[in-house]
Amino acid sequence: MLVSAKEMLNKAKAGHYALGQFNINNLEWTKAVLLTAQELNSPVILGVSEGAGKYMCGYKTIVGMVNGMLEELKITVPVALHLDHGSYEGALKCIEAGFSSVMFDGSHYPIDENIAKTTELVKICGDKGISIEAEVGSIGGEEDGVIGAGEVADPKECKAIADLGVTMLAAGIGNIHGKYPENWAGLSFETLDAIQQLTGSMPLVLHGGTGIPEDMIKKAISLGVAKINVNTECQLSFAAATRKYIEEGKDLAGKGFDPRKLLAPGTDAIKATVKEKMELFGSVGKA
Repeated sequence: MLVSAKEMLNKAKAGHYALGQFNINNLEWTKAVLLTAQELNSPVILGVSEGAGKYMCGYKTIVGMVNGMLEELKITVPVALHLDHGSYEGALKCIEAGFSSVMFDGSHYPIDENIAKTTELVKICGDKGISIEAEVGSIGGEEDGVIGAGEVADPKECKAIADLGVTMLAAGIGNIHGKYPENWAGLSFETLDAIQQLTGSMPLVLHGGTGIPEDMIKKAISLGVAKINVNTECQLSFAAATRKYIEEGKDLAGKGFDPRKLLAPGTDAIKATVKEKMELFGSVGKA
């Protein structure tokens, strides 16, 4: 059964480790993440962007697929199904469809409008027992048409949003979506520390987890980050393994073209990436 991310995130924050949000893009992605979480006895958050939601035939389809897998694969670790970088309308649709967690990304609105819309969704989510993530300061790069220049969040604005009763808070600290450029300046730990000082026990979220050096990941966790989003790295792993399979001509041998065989190396690569991240974040054995 899908659960709110609230309890698992509060435990992570208190225990000084982080949970991975692994974005899913199809059946293989979802199955790989769930099996790895079960194997490692780790709570997990499945992330779905609005673009991925459309690709997978809508939010109700995704809820049905995930709930079916939880039962058929006998998944017993806590699993939250979370809308990633959602619009106000998208959040409402996911709540209706049966998601157990949503993100409202109001970072591109003036802070007063961000507060107003977040307040409305906090009330709705609270009534239904659904966890909610808010954002202040944009995340750099581009994801499903959401473009951010990587503005560093204002800690006072973070406190204003946190005080609304959100479950978790994403704050821009120089992180970006996708691959990090060679001239990347790194994370602003000064900003992160200031945000934690003002938001207290609020679990903080680090978007753009792909490519951030391990030492920075560990320092971010020590400064209150309890959820780290990973998407691009799984995509790169899947693509590399699939390319290798085809370049070696394995798709032409026997029934190697069968999608169950063709997609297997990429699926295994996702599992390996998820395992590596769960070990780095410290969530193994925390279910």
